Amino acid sequence: MSADTVSDPVVGWPAPLRQALAAPFGSIPEMVALNARLRGDHAALVLDGAQGLQVLGYAALDRQVERVAAALRRDGLRAGDCIALCAATSLPYVVTYLGAARAGVVVAPLPPSATAAQLAGLAANAGARCLFTDAEVAALWPADAALARVLLDDGAPGKRWSDWLAEPGAVPGAGAAQLSPQAPFNIIYSSGTTGVPKGIVQSCGMRWAQLQRAPASGFGPDAVTLLALPLYSNLTLTNLLGALGLGGTVVLLARFDAGRYLALAAQQRATHSVLVPVQFRRLLDHTDFARTDLSALRRKFSAGAPFAAALKAEVLRRWPGELTEYYGLTEGGGRTELPAHRFPDKLGTIGRPSAGNDIRVIDEQGRELGPHAVGELVGHSATMMSGYHGLPEQTRAAEWFDAQGKRFIRTGDIGRFDADGFVVLVDRRKDMVISGGFNLYPSDLEAVLQQHPAVAEAAVTGVASLRWGETPVAFVVLRRGADIDAPALRAWANERLGKSQRLADLVLVAQLPRSEVGKVLKRQLRDGFDRPVP
Repeated sequence: MSADTVSDPVVGWPAPLRQALAAPFGSIPEMVALNARLRGDHAALVLDGAQGLQVLGYAALDRQVERVAAALRRDGLRAGDCIALCAATSLPYVVTYLGAARAGVVVAPLPPSATAAQLAGLAANAGARCLFTDAEVAALWPADAALARVLLDDGAPGKRWSDWLAEPGAVPGAGAAQLSPQAPFNIIYSSGTTGVPKGIVQSCGMRWAQLQRAPASGFGPDAVTLLALPLYSNLTLTNLLGALGLGGTVVLLARFDAGRYLALAAQQRATHSVLVPVQFRRLLDHTDFARTDLSALRRKFSAGAPFAAALKAEVLRRWPGELTEYYGLTEGGGRTELPAHRFPDKLGTIGRPSAGNDIRVIDEQGRELGPHAVGELVGHSATMMSGYHGLPEQTRAAEWFDAQGKRFIRTGDIGRFDADGFVVLVDRRKDMVISGGFNLYPSDLEAVLQQHPAVAEAAVTGVASLRWGETPVAFVVLRRGADIDAPALRAWANERLGKSQRLADLVLVAQLPRSEVGKVLKRQLRDGFDRPVP
């Protein structure tokens, strides 16, 4: 199954750009260099931060990328070595990422929200030889003296990035990287929402394949892409690298703020934006939303977390233009896409497999299931991880092979195909609650709770029970001004749930814990629950 075919989106682009993109393999940093030659003054990066708007054109960006690559070579790093990046969004962050890629150096972007101990463990796992941080991270993470540190913000004490750069005009020199599709590009650490983060190795070939599919989503030289998620997020990186590789403008919001996002979208005439569902919710709820001119923002994308059908419908109703939901893993494999504006009757699905993606359904024994059966989703595409860094057993556990030996990535998600080939996502396999021998899917229970007019958000997870092994407990955020207590809401829900599904408890909370890309951290809810349940 595949997505609908579309007309060739690269017609009218500069011939050198079209020719380079058509190559079986290429380098994203070299695409930046090509764009610098084609349109050197065109804005590549626009950063909205504490110092106001900062703009970097393609020619200036390419010169700085070259200086980073030369500095890494000067410091003894070679192709295949690794650096760690852990900082807030900034222009030096992006330049360093691209410069490392040009030198063949692998980048491990780390989350600044992690603890010092967690960051030290991730850097050690990646084998990082140099650490790039800002002052805020440096204050929280006194890295081992053996790990060289460069500070990306010049106001911080220590080795400053501007001083660390190679001299203007410097080039990487002899031994410059000749990258292969199999060479590692970066190591992305999973969110750890269900356990210890794993380092997902993405190859240069995987990133090139992602760039080649970007035109189908409307990215190109005339696109202005507004991004408001952290740069360590694979969702941000995929769109950042794709937009820059194709010569468009990327507008970066240092920290997401709904009011500032709306003002920036209007001011910069953003044409594309990638948001997680919770950001859509905050934008729609903002007092400036209805009076902001968003007419240029013709293509909106969502990924990274479950997107409720009701919220999709509200976005379509109140925010004209295209809305496409993507489903996939950082590990790669199968991707689905739902052009919600074209299929308003399919908002309860995650769409159909993208072109070139093969998605199948298997049972718990790894046997492929027939049409419409419910089981674990597995996917194959040109964008699959090489594996988990240093974890061969976990890599094997994440793979599934069909009878012909074709490699798939296991998603850990339970789903099925409907009669029209759209994928219905049932739940995360790891989130499934087994209560008294019955498999309960939290999403089913959450959907019932969302029907109550007082409920803004709901998350259900399983907790230990002596009687049932596990039993479901709900955590609910009420809408502003709602007047209902937890026992009454639990009773209302249990009247509408099956006998085996009934909630053992319901807790009202001010907000649900979320990762920085909007995923609800159910493990935190479960670990923090200390009431006795039957």
